[in-house]
Amino acid sequence: MSIAEPTPTIGLTTISRTVASLAVGVVHTLERAVVGEGRMRTARGNAWEAVCADRARADQRAELNRLVADLAAARAAVARHQRERERQPVG
Repeated sequence: MSIAEPTPTIGLTTISRTVASLAVGVVHTLERAVVGEGRMRTARGNAWEAVCADRARADQRAELNRLVADLAAARAAVARHQRERERQPVG
């Protein structure tokens, strides 16, 4: 009796992986050709863009907080002025 070894078959996952691998290679080559070596996206570039975006959002948040504080101070000044006018005796 001999034990027959199973014949390797090409399954759906093997084909999918092959197609995905080829697609990634084509996209990478196309990006390099269209964009150029110096302008290709890298992990470092993506990280730097994320840092810059975080800083820009923090600046916008700080500016908004300043505007809200200015508006609250102006509103308080108007309310204080109105209370002072109500307290003054009419002449």
